Amino acid sequence: MLNFTVGPVMSSKEILEIGGQQIPYFRTSEFSEIMFENEKLMSKFAKAPTDSRTVFITGSGTAAMEAALMNVFDGHDKVLIVDGGSFGHRFVQLCEIHHIPYETVIPKEGYSVTEEQLSNFDNKGFTGFLVNLDETSKGVLYDIDVISAFCKRNNLFLVVDSISSFLCDEFDMDKLNVQVMITGSQKALACPPGVSMIVLSPKAVERVYSKEVESMYFGLKSALKNGERGQTPFTPAVGILLQINARLKQIESEGGVEAEIAHTAEIAGDFRRKIRHLPFEIVSKSLSNAVTPLHPLNVSAYDIFTCLKDEYGIWVCPNGGEMADRIFRVGHIGCLTIEDNDRLIGAFEDMQKRNLL
Repeated sequence: MLNFTVGPVMSSKEILEIGGQQIPYFRTSEFSEIMFENEKLMSKFAKAPTDSRTVFITGSGTAAMEAALMNVFDGHDKVLIVDGGSFGHRFVQLCEIHHIPYETVIPKEGYSVTEEQLSNFDNKGFTGFLVNLDETSKGVLYDIDVISAFCKRNNLFLVVDSISSFLCDEFDMDKLNVQVMITGSQKALACPPGVSMIVLSPKAVERVYSKEVESMYFGLKSALKNGERGQTPFTPAVGILLQINARLKQIESEGGVEAEIAHTAEIAGDFRRKIRHLPFEIVSKSLSNAVTPLHPLNVSAYDIFTCLKDEYGIWVCPNGGEMADRIFRVGHIGCLTIEDNDRLIGAFEDMQKRNLL
């Protein structure tokens, strides 16, 4: 199998080998040291402010989205949400569940939210801002500099879901005045799904400690307190946390976050150049390095997904709902190479010869 989805993604041999080992007991000083290292490198790669903290949730990215929302906002807040796709809309759903007042800003299809759009919300009593930075369902990367400037001038608490864009696109949590950043194990970290990370600035940590949350599992006070001793409140996905540790150290040894972003950009750029002769249209006008959303001009997008999977052993990302036949997505994250791109391009060219494109 060759996997060009956006999660889970291809893992390196080293990461796969760790997954095949027995799971160790974790209430030990040895495991605590691993978790201290995980937290240190996560904060470093996010370029988080000094004294930031990272908590590790055994759960999907949505679990981290919900935990972050519950622990830093409540009914006294009023948040603005970029609602540009299924993942951005998830923040809307979470705000409704937890009775957090909100309004939405909806970007033009295929484009980032603009400074002009956001200016309509200046001085309107908002206290927070929620954005899924790379709206993976549509392959649109939002302009975080424009969003950051808006939040700074309105003194808003900025929460960024960077689940797909972390380690793929430039991001400086401190410079951008981001208070909370969320990501997951199965994206550019290229580990199995099951662990999500929440990076909290000192202001966010202070806010977590000041709020009462009606949840045992998602209450981040306990996660922060246990993190001080390199532990989690409840049994975590120990094996995945060991894989995350190996992957973080691998990134560090190979040049750090800048080198990882450059690698992903190289894979994405190579793919986009090589499909110019094929009957596809790239539908996003604001692309992340993580994914390329494609509209096939002659056939169903879902039929392409099925054919690649069943006949070529290659996985791409299908879309659901009304976009199922219009758009499929090719991911560029994980353990991928230029040669892998060539294999996918070769499959497309063979499909074209067979009149399947």
